[in-house]
Amino acid sequence: MIIPSDCSNKNDNELVALTLEDKGYFRCLMDRYEEKLKRYILRLSNVNLEEAEDILQDVFIKVYKNLRDFDKDLKFSSWIYRITHNQVISHHRHKSARPQLTGISEEIIKNLRAELDLVDRTEAGFLSGEIFAVLNQLKPNHREILLLKFFEEKSYEEISDILKKPAGTVATLIRAAKKEFKDKWPGEPPIIGSVRP
Repeated sequence: MIIPSDCSNKNDNELVALTLEDKGYFRCLMDRYEEKLKRYILRLSNVNLEEAEDILQDVFIKVYKNLRDFDKDLKFSSWIYRITHNQVISHHRHKSARPQLTGISEEIIKNLRAELDLVDRTEAGFLSGEIFAVLNQLKPNHREILLLKFFEEKSYEEISDILKKPAGTVATLIRAAKKEFKDKWPGEPPIIGSVRP
């Protein structure tokens, strides 16, 4: 029987190796990634929580079935995010619904303000709504790359692994996504307390 304390001091690759010997250790990987991946699924798609949990279950099934094929020279987190990315796309194709974003933290707002030169004189709640409105207007590949960079805080190398694109292409996509975001940004938001038309 695996106890949680057995997992906390082990890195992902160690847990993968242990899981290949004893499937009980897979619970450790699930516990480590469940909330992160659920949040990513909800942000990337317009599904409700129940559908997100179904997608996540499919992700974990695929991860488990393909664990022996995992390349230990890569980061496990990039690999599991790539599987999640592909599963969301597959689900999206079946549902043919445009992804909508939900949930944004103060830290993400702060990072986006700095990176995209967003105005700083409005409350976070208002800015959060504006950010989501603009993100939902972006081309899907631009929206996803901004989600991975700012919401999931993935490095260029990790994004390259997740999307299976060269690092140079990732850098170009991020620049293009930031430009599209700025072009679609509605300009100076109203002063706090005023009513939007």
